[in-house]
Amino acid sequence: MTVINEKFTINTQGFTDIIDITQKVKNAVYSHSLQSAVVHVYVAGSTVSISNIEFEPGLLVDLPEALEKFAPMQNQDYHHDATWHDGNGYAHVRASIVGNSTMVPLIDGALQLGQWQQIVLIDFDNKARTRTVYVQIVY
Repeated sequence: MTVINEKFTINTQGFTDIIDITQKVKNAVYSHSLQSAVVHVYVAGSTVSISNIEFEPGLLVDLPEALEKFAPMQNQDYHHDATWHDGNGYAHVRASIVGNSTMVPLIDGALQLGQWQQIVLIDFDNKARTRTVYVQIVY
């Protein structure tokens, strides 16, 4: 088994900023000309997530609206905020629900994403951030 580690950074606006990172992941993977592998995409941080979604205008509104029902940004008391006074308790809850990684198989030299499926980074924090995304390729 061989492991290749790649990484790149993304600047975000926070507040459930959804960014399509599919091409950056493809660039990291395809630069190695592999045929078969498991690709793990991971983001470091407790207020940020990696997921798969159809990156289209309707879902870019639907997803934040749905998450607002589970972990509202305002008018909600979070124990985290009482401890740290940073106002981002909602961001930690949202990131926990969505998760911080996804795995995609590489078969016959192509990432096996559905026709309408993209890899996205979602930054829930209450400020702009620079996030590091790690792409681990195992073959």
